[in-house]
Amino acid sequence: MSFRAINEKYLEPGSQILMVLGIVALCQPWNMPLHTYGVTIILIGLIGFNITSKIPREEQAGTGHGADQQAHNAGARH
Repeated sequence: MSFRAINEKYLEPGSQILMVLGIVALCQPWNMPLHTYGVTIILIGLIGFNITSKIPREEQAGTGHGADQQAHNAGARH
């Protein structure tokens, strides 16, 4: 399994879940340490998501141009 597949399957959704858990930790009234670190948890998830969302998916990584360029090239042939 390549790093891009691991990123797509685990890291990107994990950072999204971490952001949601940070919001839950911030809004719950029972545990003060969770409430205290809620914003920190959200920021860690946000930074992780910003990093993991910039890594291209496996099918997009090898082409360099994507489907738009291929469609343009196919239409240019006469």
